[in-house]
Amino acid sequence: MSFLQLERLEKTYPDGTRAVVGIDFAAEAGELVVLLGPSGCGKTTTLRMVAGLELATRGLIRLAGREITRLPPSQRDIGMVFQFYALYPHLSVRDNIGFPLRAAGLATPEIRRRVAALAHQMSLQRLLPLYPRQLSGGDQQKVSLARAMVRRPAIFLMDEPLGTLDADQRLALRELIRAEQLASKVTTLYVTHDQEEAMCIADRIVVMAGGRIRQVGTPAEVYDRPADLFVASFVGSPGMNLIPCQVAGRNGTLQLLSERGQLRLDVPFELAARAPSTASATLGVRCEHVHEDRDGPISGRVLIDEYCGSARLVHVDTPCGRLVLRADAARAHALGSELRLRLDATQASLFDAATEARL
Repeated sequence: MSFLQLERLEKTYPDGTRAVVGIDFAAEAGELVVLLGPSGCGKTTTLRMVAGLELATRGLIRLAGREITRLPPSQRDIGMVFQFYALYPHLSVRDNIGFPLRAAGLATPEIRRRVAALAHQMSLQRLLPLYPRQLSGGDQQKVSLARAMVRRPAIFLMDEPLGTLDADQRLALRELIRAEQLASKVTTLYVTHDQEEAMCIADRIVVMAGGRIRQVGTPAEVYDRPADLFVASFVGSPGMNLIPCQVAGRNGTLQLLSERGQLRLDVPFELAARAPSTASATLGVRCEHVHEDRDGPISGRVLIDEYCGSARLVHVDTPCGRLVLRADAARAHALGSELRLRLDATQASLFDAATEARL
């Protein structure tokens, strides 16, 4: 049995809004699972139901083999980290971190020992005598994280803990969260709308939209084999290039014909083996699998050349629509210049045009 199980979980508010619609997923012991999706997709509501801050309308939640669906938060053995720091302003950092232990009735010497050990582990020693108002946003969130971790709960629940931080603080704290989670081996459910953040820290990602789960998989599975067009466009920076096309069989391969008739791409049969002949489809190709090629079948003009440091993202207007390719950072592309492109069909995805599901 999985460590955390959500079964047919739903949340409908009194006004009829269905925030979460019958979702099922499980997290294993020691796993870091990220709930990823745009604002309003139901990820925070799901987290709050696991925490007991929202009661599920239907469904079951099990933690370590025990049903907790209707238990109050105090009886669920969770450690919660919010987007906003929620520190006690009148308590020092030392007392903020030790507060859960005092609430649990631990003796003062044991509280001091645990707080000192965790502060050393997280490099917080110099902050212990200070108060929240004296800390930067990044340090306040580190203290909030330490307060959740000090008691070693059964599960950590993190609701966009990096959402209000500057870029450098986000990166440093992201690394700290992952390192501490790996060291503690505490199962963690982490909510974010930032797909780069999710890809970097997750063991598995649960992609949500409209209160439903669209895909569950490792970062590589979600990125390389998106389950539908939503996942293909949402995950990745930028999302997949998507080309509407028709599928036509020919000599043991399939030929993809763009709706504007300008692209004929022979692809391995296994790429679209389930697609009936002449079916409408959408071809998806990541930007790193679009290549400049003077003999390529696609012609276009450069619209935007984005310098990203380690690479360039070149936006090209083609008869297939706008395509984005990842190019060498050292070579700039003049706006309006002509390019010929080739797609790596072996790395492409094909989606049903009607259902939007991966074929």
